[in-house]
Amino acid sequence: MVLTRRETDCEVVIVGAGPYGLGAAAHLKAAHVDCRIFGDPMSFWRDHMPAGMMLRSSWADTHLSDPHRRFTLDAYTQYHGIAQPDLLPLEQFIAYADWFRSHAVPDIDSRRVMRVDADNGVFLVTLSDGSSLRANRVVIATGLAHQEYRPEEFDDLPRDLVTHVVEHADLSKFRGMRVGVVGRGQSACENAAILSQHGADVELIARGEILWLGLTKKPVLQANPLFKRFRKMIAAPTGVGPFPLSWLNEFPALLRQLPQGARDAVNKASLGPGCTGWVKPHFENVRVRAGVEVVGARVVGQEVHVAFNDDVGTYDHVMLGTGYRIDISRLGLFSPEMLHAIRQIDGSPRLRGGFESSVPGLHFVGANAVKSYGPLMRFIAGSGYAARQLTRVIAGGRVPVAVRKAASPLAKPQPVSR
Repeated sequence: MVLTRRETDCEVVIVGAGPYGLGAAAHLKAAHVDCRIFGDPMSFWRDHMPAGMMLRSSWADTHLSDPHRRFTLDAYTQYHGIAQPDLLPLEQFIAYADWFRSHAVPDIDSRRVMRVDADNGVFLVTLSDGSSLRANRVVIATGLAHQEYRPEEFDDLPRDLVTHVVEHADLSKFRGMRVGVVGRGQSACENAAILSQHGADVELIARGEILWLGLTKKPVLQANPLFKRFRKMIAAPTGVGPFPLSWLNEFPALLRQLPQGARDAVNKASLGPGCTGWVKPHFENVRVRAGVEVVGARVVGQEVHVAFNDDVGTYDHVMLGTGYRIDISRLGLFSPEMLHAIRQIDGSPRLRGGFESSVPGLHFVGANAVKSYGPLMRFIAGSGYAARQLTRVIAGGRVPVAVRKAASPLAKPQPVSR
């Protein structure tokens, strides 16, 4: 017998309480959809990113999304009487997210979702305390959790000597140590800079030169007001990817219609390794070994010896800033049968409209949606788009007109009363 909606515990379960999960919950609840959100709020940001980090996204692209735009960063700073900083520290963003949650999504269940199974036309969701509930739909908003990439040269080495950047929130423990950081993207470069500030002897190991985003090789242009004005004129709203691809990335629904090969090319060009220019001044004590290939690594005593194509580096610790590769099987949420039913593109779910997978009612947002919806889904700026599209599909005609109007990117934020 197929269960009816009345026999479920809720209409939608959201797995994950980061920016995408919070945004989805805020929009669905405003549309009077019976949804429940599970997870430790902002735990990936709180526990897996280094203290002292600054957010890469601009201020305008870092607002969390609620349908009335009442709980923006601007509203948060105004509410607390905080001046807008030039760069947003990680700690202040987490504080903002906690404030957003307390107003827009106050009823988060901190239990972990351990399993999602299809069961007679609905989903059976098993929680960390052994209890379970049934839902008509499930939204996976787990971000980059469990998706870190370790190159095979380091894969068999002891985890106390070779770690991924995602494993560290406090880098002060590496003071006085020789640390090799592998990679040349934002995570690798910023972690190298913070390690250096904490007194570590840091060497960045990169296959190519560092691309400093937002900087030009001609400093005279950088200071030229006409050049600045021109760059501002051609810049896309969220600035994800190089011009002119940055404008294409503003339209995820259009990107989803492209052949997969074209989407992959856009993703590669837009999400390639690079680091925001404001990190560069903090590199004065970081050695950069650029243009080298890691051909092997081994542990000798308590040291890690990394072999390059023409040399060997010796370190007390190696930290991998080698990025992430989406593989939904690593989430540990699905049975082999369920994984087989989810059509995939190199480990990512193949998604149709409303971020819905080939399993009806199972949706994926955030980093899991990049292969289908493009680079914007890797950034906070894409969470509003994802929340609105989810709500349109799930809530349909139940979305109040006022909410639809307020969800417009041109709508003015509404003030929050103290």
